[in-house]
Amino acid sequence: MIIDTLENIGKYASLNPLFADAIEFVKNNDLAALEPGKHLIKGDDLFVNIQVAKGKTKEEAVLEYHREMIDIQIPLSGAESYGYTPVDQLPEGDFDEKKDMAKLPGIPSQSIVTCTKGMFAIFFPQDGHAPCISDEPELKKAIFKVKA
Repeated sequence: MIIDTLENIGKYASLNPLFADAIEFVKNNDLAALEPGKHLIKGDDLFVNIQVAKGKTKEEAVLEYHREMIDIQIPLSGAESYGYTPVDQLPEGDFDEKKDMAKLPGIPSQSIVTCTKGMFAIFFPQDGHAPCISDEPELKKAIFKVKA
């Protein structure tokens, strides 16, 4: 997991061959102005989902993990916190291969981290994360899905 400010996002381009394309998209587009939904950048290997989600308490938030994709999550409307637990410390979840996701409701996160506007979080396949923790009733966010 990585948490940093958007002004530093370029420093992470070397971590994955598709990160440079994601970073270029962030720098050249007003993410907050994009309509909700899926926006393809490099087909199924790199795209961004613009989402409007309900804010949740840390108890309501559900841990999830992916095997094939990396998430770059960018809050667009306010602060968002994320629960975090390494996948190797989680029970085996019912993994949906098509959605590349397992959800583990009812399992508390080991720690909570917060991104404010102008920050981002990167979650790799080894990072269990519980998104959308916020006092805000509604969150607008960008979730870049990057082939691991």
